[in-house]
Amino acid sequence: MTQPPVEQQLRAALGAAAAGVQADPAAYRRASASWRRRERRRRLVLAVLAAVVFTAADAVGLWALSQADPNTHVIFSDAGPVPGPDAVERIGQP
Repeated sequence: MTQPPVEQQLRAALGAAAAGVQADPAAYRRASASWRRRERRRRLVLAVLAAVVFTAADAVGLWALSQADPNTHVIFSDAGPVPGPDAVERIGQP
């Protein structure tokens, strides 16, 4: 099976262009260092952003708690007598 002349010409042109390229021995090392630097920077930015969001949420929560009136927010407001250790409420059917 023969290739059409256009494909042959393109293959020859690209082969000639590739033959004239000299590979830089340190190119991969530089590219790899750049990738690692970007990855470290991305992780650092993400960690700082997470810390800032956590700190902001914590600060807003503490601010909201400090604005509350301690006399109006009572969890247990029942002023009735406290049952003793021997007091058992009725258990079972009436």
